[in-house]
Amino acid sequence: MDQASTLRHIVSHNKGQSPPRPRPGRAMRVICVTSGKGGVGKSNIVLNLSLALSRLERKVFLLDADMGLANVDVLLGLTPRYTLEHVMSGRKDINDIILTGPNGIRILPSGSGISELSEMTFEQQMFLFQELSRLDAEIDYLLIDTGAGISSNVLRFNASAQEVVIVSNPEPTAITDAYALMKLLAIKYHIRGFSLIANSVTSVKDGEAMFQRLESACAQFLQVSLKYLGPVPYDSAVRKAVRQQKVLLDLFPTSPAARSLVRIARRIDGEAGAVPVPLPRQAAPQAVTPASFWDRLLHWKKAK
Repeated sequence: MDQASTLRHIVSHNKGQSPPRPRPGRAMRVICVTSGKGGVGKSNIVLNLSLALSRLERKVFLLDADMGLANVDVLLGLTPRYTLEHVMSGRKDINDIILTGPNGIRILPSGSGISELSEMTFEQQMFLFQELSRLDAEIDYLLIDTGAGISSNVLRFNASAQEVVIVSNPEPTAITDAYALMKLLAIKYHIRGFSLIANSVTSVKDGEAMFQRLESACAQFLQVSLKYLGPVPYDSAVRKAVRQQKVLLDLFPTSPAARSLVRIARRIDGEAGAVPVPLPRQAAPQAVTPASFWDRLLHWKKAK
């Protein structure tokens, strides 16, 4: 039986099944960490934020959603025996491929260089998101490391999440692409608030200038809010950690970048209110209880 036939069989078997609900009293925060341009340090930031949050005694699950170009496992020096490729073919269950990272972080490896994951059919997408919806519900933070840019997968995860964190560095192309991503998410998916992490800045003022530039454009042209989570300074320790395939917070915990990332994680954890959950495009104004993240992910409609 080929992969397409296997997927049709499993999707048909699972059709109508509801995603598991979190236990009463538990509120999972779903945060997408994304960027308009590649190479801005997004994956490294989300990995270190995951570790920082876990050290605050939070249960953290990191989903590497950069389909086909995943690299979180590479940054950690992990060699996953199984990836989503095995799940998509029906050979493994979603829970069989979960890795355990530093301080108990759970990581779902996507797979690198697998074209089938970056060019999924609708049927494959439905099966993948059905499987994702069956992950353990006892999670405080679900951090999603999306791909860069505005591909269908990137938009789907961002449009379904509760909070969207944009990572950019001071390069003009990175700032322009970050604004373009927010513009698309605001216009087509009605996301009204974003957060920004200014990465690889040379000074605090450098980061504040980047934020003010983007905040002004967002307020004037998009009518959306942009919150500043803080700067992460350019730090040679970051590159050293990447080369050694270790987490910065473990290898160089007192480095300027590590201290900044810990401050950002504490700010995220200290926030009582989250960025408003985006409602589906067709939602009626009186709908006050939005669907769960998994429901939104499963029933996402590509905006025209």
